[in-house]
Amino acid sequence: MATTPEAAGVQRTAKPTLNSIARATGVSRQTVSNLLNDPDRVAEPTRTLVNDEIRRVGYRPSAAARQLRTRRSHLLGFRMRPSGDGINGSIHDRLLHALTARAHERGYSLLVFAAADDAAEIAAYQELRATNALDGFLLTGTNHGDLRSDWLREHAIPFVAFGRPWGREDAATSQVHDWIDIDGGAGTDDAVRTLAAEGAARIGFLGWPEGSGAGDDRFDGYLRACRALGLPCDLVERVEDGFENGAEAASRLLARGIDALVCVSDSLALGALAQMRGSGREELMAHLVGFDDTPVARAVGISSVDQPIEEAARRMVDLLVHRIEHPDSPPPQNPVELLSPTVRRRSPANTY
Repeated sequence: MATTPEAAGVQRTAKPTLNSIARATGVSRQTVSNLLNDPDRVAEPTRTLVNDEIRRVGYRPSAAARQLRTRRSHLLGFRMRPSGDGINGSIHDRLLHALTARAHERGYSLLVFAAADDAAEIAAYQELRATNALDGFLLTGTNHGDLRSDWLREHAIPFVAFGRPWGREDAATSQVHDWIDIDGGAGTDDAVRTLAAEGAARIGFLGWPEGSGAGDDRFDGYLRACRALGLPCDLVERVEDGFENGAEAASRLLARGIDALVCVSDSLALGALAQMRGSGREELMAHLVGFDDTPVARAVGISSVDQPIEEAARRMVDLLVHRIEHPDSPPPQNPVELLSPTVRRRSPANTY
């Protein structure tokens, strides 16, 4: 004779629903629905109260039912770029993880793809929209005259970029499309001022070749601080990113008598660190600042400019989801925003 779960002493647990969550928290069913689909519409402390109950009971919305109801796939496209030398690639890893986590919180998933260049990325947009009906895209690596953003705008496809629309005089304020970026110039400006306050008078700069939007922005911050402080601003080397290039360029700057160095990336800073050690200039290692605050930089004790990647990812996803779900209403947040980085001060001389 078959035995029912109840007869066997097993308690049958009802599957959590919007109604059961609403009853448990004392709010309306519509409030629970709003929190799941548009969290900004629900104020604190109600948001925390309902979220806690959702986590407690393990509620999961039905993806199939929601797709039928909204006629959306709840998929966001993201092009994963090569990691390069593996040092600064950690920034892309942090961004991808943070985007994925925030998308999940908002009921979306990331579809990650690869593309050899921007033209191939645009071809991927077309294919992914046709085969997977993606709702929108998250862009990285914006550049001068970016063809990707132009194409997405022309086809009225929702997207948010991590990076400004470089090449425009008003790039820092332009609302030609939605974007979130880090104020790299403020980071290098702060790095120079920090080193100068510690007594440095000949601060060098090791950057990327002219034409890189983010690199030029960081160089502008260096120039701005040096000019404001009355320091020489011609102690500059601009090379392609990489450990070896950093070491070679640092050698030339050391020969010019620098007493501190700001680098546009941690890859270049690690090369400079090796050159300082190899040439017997260990005293300068404590006056070296990189950019990105990668795990490698932290491990060896290099000071670095830390970007608020997780905050940027959260704002990107929230903005894109709003554009997808409420195309006719203005977003609750600024559609263009510069976030402030932080200089993490360390002393590698104490690490060895």
